[in-house]
Amino acid sequence: MSGDLWDEAAPRRERVEVALRAALRRVTADAPPAVADAMAYSLFAPGKRLRPLLAVVACEAAGGAIDAALPAACALEMVHTYSLVHDDLPAMDDDDLRRGLPTCHKKYGEALAILAGDALLTAAFEVLAAGCPPRTAAVSCAELARGAGAVGMVGGQTLDLQAEGKIRGPDRESGTGGQESVKTGTPDSGLRTPVSSLEDLHARKTGALFRAALRLGVYAAQAERPAGVDPETLAAADRYAAAFGLLFQVTDDLLDVESTADKAGKRVGKDAARGKLTYPGLLGTEEARRRAADLAGAAVAAAEDLGSRPLAALARYVVQRDR
Repeated sequence: MSGDLWDEAAPRRERVEVALRAALRRVTADAPPAVADAMAYSLFAPGKRLRPLLAVVACEAAGGAIDAALPAACALEMVHTYSLVHDDLPAMDDDDLRRGLPTCHKKYGEALAILAGDALLTAAFEVLAAGCPPRTAAVSCAELARGAGAVGMVGGQTLDLQAEGKIRGPDRESGTGGQESVKTGTPDSGLRTPVSSLEDLHARKTGALFRAALRLGVYAAQAERPAGVDPETLAAADRYAAAFGLLFQVTDDLLDVESTADKAGKRVGKDAARGKLTYPGLLGTEEARRRAADLAGAAVAAAEDLGSRPLAALARYVVQRDR
């Protein structure tokens, strides 16, 4: 992050950090120490807290106070961390390094890493249900479940692993899966270009949780109002999330090509080694950079519709990030 943006974001991130530690203490108060330790190890590894920050800033843009967004911020970081713990497993992306530290399964073993991820996922919904007013809790739990589930993040990871050949697609001889392949846009549907298939994958794997973050922020500010959530605010938040999510992935792909493990805090060069479809691999590095610049412009425009300078600054940061 640029110095000014980092300084401005620091008080919000500190509030999130305090709330996150308190939330984990509550949900693990009677848990076996082994799983509580593994959860804390991954949750409090150095991270940008980008999804919680998006929720907090979206809440502010929608007229709410930071306190209202803290349950959503904590829940989002728990879901994000669970996804990293599971994605790093040998059966998935098989990574040894995450956020500059050994991955959870390298430190605690595969079985405990799986359980820690499961516990973080379920804790997220406990935090939302216990920490939000009834209407906000209901709509936020539904939104987070959709963003994290089969049509969102899990669906995107499924498409990613299918493309690598790690899991099989539907059994066409049994008569299942043909129409679903068209609906979800899997790479073998025959109805999508490589770019649109890649963008569908990442709109799910990465973008869906960003969309949930923006929406949960808006819900925290407006769901309890007699008039409910303002549709124009929600639409602008969705436009921002759509551009921001793809922007984040394009820059992530570029970092995998151009960064180092020390800077990125994780293994780099792995996508090309596995033959994964990436933006630089598909478009070339220069065209991928141009695509990132276009997406940053779209995100900034949506942030301006929301009247949020911090959201615009976050989009500019992402297009320039080096980790």
